[in-house]
Amino acid sequence: MTELAHPKKTVAARAEDLMKIYGKDDATVYALDGVSIEIFEGEFTAVMGPSGSGKSTLIHCLAALDTPTSGDVYVGETELSSMKDKELTQLRRDEIGFVFQAFNLVPTLTAEENILLPLSIAGVKPEPAWFDTVIDTIGLRDRLSHRPNELSGGQQQRVACARALVSRPSIVFADEPTGNLDSTSGAEVLGFLRRSVSEFGQTVVMVTHDPVAASYTDRVIFLADGKVVDETRNPTTEKVLSHMTALQTRVTAGS
Repeated sequence: MTELAHPKKTVAARAEDLMKIYGKDDATVYALDGVSIEIFEGEFTAVMGPSGSGKSTLIHCLAALDTPTSGDVYVGETELSSMKDKELTQLRRDEIGFVFQAFNLVPTLTAEENILLPLSIAGVKPEPAWFDTVIDTIGLRDRLSHRPNELSGGQQQRVACARALVSRPSIVFADEPTGNLDSTSGAEVLGFLRRSVSEFGQTVVMVTHDPVAASYTDRVIFLADGKVVDETRNPTTEKVLSHMTALQTRVTAGS
């Protein structure tokens, strides 16, 4: 694994020796096999790897949407395994934003109602200046009264990103956020996530298989067979392709 020296940074989330095991005996699958990583505050991090490498499992565990078989997950200084269900629900509501590949918008609600849904459930009013900033950044002020079926895929995903950001979470996780989008819509969503980090200091972690998407980030972590095997900083599309090709060669040679 390539070791890169990190200047002293605040850790937004971390995993220590994370294991996620499915099945048993001959059918045992190690989705995560001793993963230890740190996610730094105010950075845009991509997680990449071949299909089945454990990418989505990792961020679902980091986001408290899944429980590891063993190992520890911290969001800030809060360790998740000792938390009760109610505490985890509150943590997800207050500290974590999540963007899904399939948008996960409520079809009967308008764009604005979808964006504000987590705050509404929590009984909290949006911070007006921040709400305006988020809406202007996603560029959908004239579409706030529209329902999801009246929006394009890219517009729906930007609404989903705004929903993840409007509560000002400590960290936002995005699982293949451009997977269902064309290249133009995908670039709009990636541009929004990039701005949220560069201009507003948000922390974003994104699973992607797309080297172009990864080039928007500050750092790429590569997984294979449930292990962290490489990472790179200041990625370009070409640099990521080179790492992925080397990784695929290594995986093929080992199979």
